[in-house]
Amino acid sequence: MSRIGKKPIALPQGVKLGRQGTLLQLEGPKGSLSFNLPAGIEVEGADGVLLVKKAGEARQVDSYQGLVRTVLQNMVTGVSQGFEKSLAISGVGYRAEVSGEVLKMLLGFSAPVEYRIPKGVTVKVDKQVNISVSGIDKQLVGQVAAEIRQLKKPEPYKGKGIKYLQEKIRRKVGKSVGAK
Repeated sequence: MSRIGKKPIALPQGVKLGRQGTLLQLEGPKGSLSFNLPAGIEVEGADGVLLVKKAGEARQVDSYQGLVRTVLQNMVTGVSQGFEKSLAISGVGYRAEVSGEVLKMLLGFSAPVEYRIPKGVTVKVDKQVNISVSGIDKQLVGQVAAEIRQLKKPEPYKGKGIKYLQEKIRRKVGKSVGAK
C-alpha cells in the first residue's frame, strides 16, 4: 500500500488536465507535458485536485501508484513553475559559453568540449563559470545537468571541474615531501 500514492495533487490556477484514453496531458503557463498511464491505474480529477487510484490489487499495480502520483506532481510543478539546476565551473582557464544550440566549454583539454542542448531545455551561462539548466520536464533537466557535469567531474585534490552549485567536494590532502 502506497502512502505517497494516496496523497492528492493540487492543480494551481492556469493548469488544465486533458485526457484521451490512458494518455494524460497537462497544459500550463510554461508549456505542456503528456504521460501514458500504466495498466491498472486511474486518475480522477475534480475541484482542482487529482487523485491516483488503483484499479486492481496486483503487486505491480501497488508499485505503480506511488510512481504515477510522483510523476504527475512533477508534471504539474513543471508546467506551472518549471525546474532549474545550477552548475559551477572551477579551475584556472575553465569557462563556458552558449552559441545557438551548443554549449562550448574550455575544460583543460586540448580542444574545446561541445555539448548539444536538447529541445525542451534552456541553458544559460553567467560570468562564464555559472551554468543554469532549466525546463519543464524534471527528468530531462536533471539528465542534461548530469551529462554536463560528467564532462569534467570535480577532482578531490584541487577541486577543478564542473559541480552542482550546492555540492560539497571532499578535498583530499596531497603528497607531503620529506616529512618523517
